[in-house]
Amino acid sequence: MSSTAKILLVDDEPGMLRYIKTLLEVDDYKVETAATGEEALQKVEKGMHPDLVLLDVLMPGIDGLQTLEQLRQMQPGVRVVMLSCVNDTRKVVQAMKLGAQDYLTKPFQKAELDAVIDLNLGQGKQSFGSEVEELADDVFFIAASPVMRKIRSQAALVANVDIPVLLLGESGTGKEVLARLIHKLSPRAHRTFLKVNCAAVPADLLESELFGYEPGAFTGATHAKPGKFELCNKGTILLDEIGEMPPLLQAKLLHVLQDQQFSRLGSRSVIKVDVRILAATNINIPEALATKRLREDLYYRLNAFTLHLPPLRERKEEIPILLKHSMSRMAERYARPPLPLSPALLQACQDHTWPGNLRELNNFLKRYLILGDEKLAVAELLPKDDGNGGANGEANARAAEPGGLKSLARSAKDEAEAQAITRALEQTNWNRKQAAAILQISYKALLYKIRQYGIAESKGGHHKLSAGA
Repeated sequence: MSSTAKILLVDDEPGMLRYIKTLLEVDDYKVETAATGEEALQKVEKGMHPDLVLLDVLMPGIDGLQTLEQLRQMQPGVRVVMLSCVNDTRKVVQAMKLGAQDYLTKPFQKAELDAVIDLNLGQGKQSFGSEVEELADDVFFIAASPVMRKIRSQAALVANVDIPVLLLGESGTGKEVLARLIHKLSPRAHRTFLKVNCAAVPADLLESELFGYEPGAFTGATHAKPGKFELCNKGTILLDEIGEMPPLLQAKLLHVLQDQQFSRLGSRSVIKVDVRILAATNINIPEALATKRLREDLYYRLNAFTLHLPPLRERKEEIPILLKHSMSRMAERYARPPLPLSPALLQACQDHTWPGNLRELNNFLKRYLILGDEKLAVAELLPKDDGNGGANGEANARAAEPGGLKSLARSAKDEAEAQAITRALEQTNWNRKQAAAILQISYKALLYKIRQYGIAESKGGHHKLSAGA
């Protein structure tokens, strides 16, 4: 954005007002000032349209949070950075929930002010330098849609406030990627980031995985081993699938959240840690609380701030970018030339609902890259014919087409997989962990395949199967 952008500066301290105004005018910003929230609101009411508002939190009369709330009502798209001499976590969270984009603690250096203004005025033009933000090998965050730009903005703000964050969204929407983004943008970025999948580790081993153990704590414990919380001291830990954590272990986690201390299994010594906890889940929270699957006190501790990732079907403008970037990365990884993404293929991808979200899209791209058959790839995304024998009807129709043997083999494989999953679920009374163990696949892979094949539990206790994507 041009340096002639208009900034509204609101602060009740005359000295601070002059100081910040001078810093901004050095860079040729057009600066309007207000000494109170009331004055700022009057300026906006009279027709001022600032590109950015710098707003002090603590002011007499209408304070910063009240001013923020009214500003957002008057101009919903206005970008606001809060200023405060006190790093008050509660007020920061309130400001975020009211729509603030960022937070600066006074006194600050010009470089800090410049960075915040550049970030926020740049975001106003839908840019972070690039729509694709690299986080690690084969891990990247894309914010090309309004909803994802808002999430990126909230992640940047919450990253600087040392509170737990709960990441919600369907399986495969990118909750781990968002957790890595928060870590990268936080003051802990140079420290360890660890992920623990609470569903992938058996319940009786999860406690030792998280908190470690001493020799003799259980059969086979011949030496001391630190847990993930110790290894992650000063860093960030992501507890993925938190809804699958056993209730007794949830109580111990609550203690760590409250006191930042715990004991290894088999030890009475207390270990103090400084770990930021992020938690992710795709469960139905009200249902999990009602059935005691998730402890209510733990939920409210984790839920200091919540970020909800939308499914891919609600941010379809990102699909072409995801396809192109992922194709480039996969081609490099598998040492193959990248395949073209024709208008027909892109349209088929846009029309598809992607029940498996980003994970399904990545697996689709892998198959396309390996098989190299665009016609087969497009056909894979077409709606299934449920009125003619489900998966078998689809297989028969495809067998008559060019390349039909490939399609028939894939369809038969899908049908066999779906039947095997259904049998395992019936065998375990819909216990997905046990079913995953029987099938010798991961819990998350099972969840994906249940969605992929449209397997659902009926009220009568049996399971029905419908052809899925």
